[in-house]
Amino acid sequence: MQSTVTTVGEYINELPEEIKEFFLKLRNSVLNNLPKGFQEEMSYGMLGYVVPHDLYPSGYHCNPKLPLPFLSIASQKNFIALYHMGIYASPELMDWFTTEYPKHCKQKLDMGKSCIRFKKIDQIPFDLLGELAGKMTVEDWISCYERQLKSR
Repeated sequence: MQSTVTTVGEYINELPEEIKEFFLKLRNSVLNNLPKGFQEEMSYGMLGYVVPHDLYPSGYHCNPKLPLPFLSIASQKNFIALYHMGIYASPELMDWFTTEYPKHCKQKLDMGKSCIRFKKIDQIPFDLLGELAGKMTVEDWISCYERQLKSR
C-alpha cells in the first residue's frame, strides 16, 4: 500500500492515530542512529532514507533518476514495515540481525528479503532497529551495493 503524498509531513499526517505514536518512535529510532549522509524523503510511497545524487550520482540502477535507496519505513494495512536493503545485500548484517532479534523481541521474526513486518506494533524493538539503521555508513552501503551489481 503506497501513499501518493509527496512530503514526509503529509505522510505522517495521514497515518491512523492508533499507530502514529509507534510509527514516529520508529522514525526517531532510525533518524537518531542513521549515519551522516543519508537523506530522508518520500520514496516509493514510503518514508525513505536514501543516498542522494550529490553523494552517489549514478543513482539507483533500476531508475538512475532516483537516489540510491537504503532503508524505508511504511504503514501497511495490517502492519508497520521496515525495509532495509543492507540486510538483503549483506549476509553478515542479516546474520547479526537474526541473531540479535530474539534477544529484543518475543514475537517470531516476520521477514522477507529486506522487509521486516511488525503486526504487534506495541512490540517493535525500537532500540534494535535503531542499531540496525546505524550499522552501515553511506560508504559501506555504496560499496556493498556496487559489489552486488557486479556479481550479477
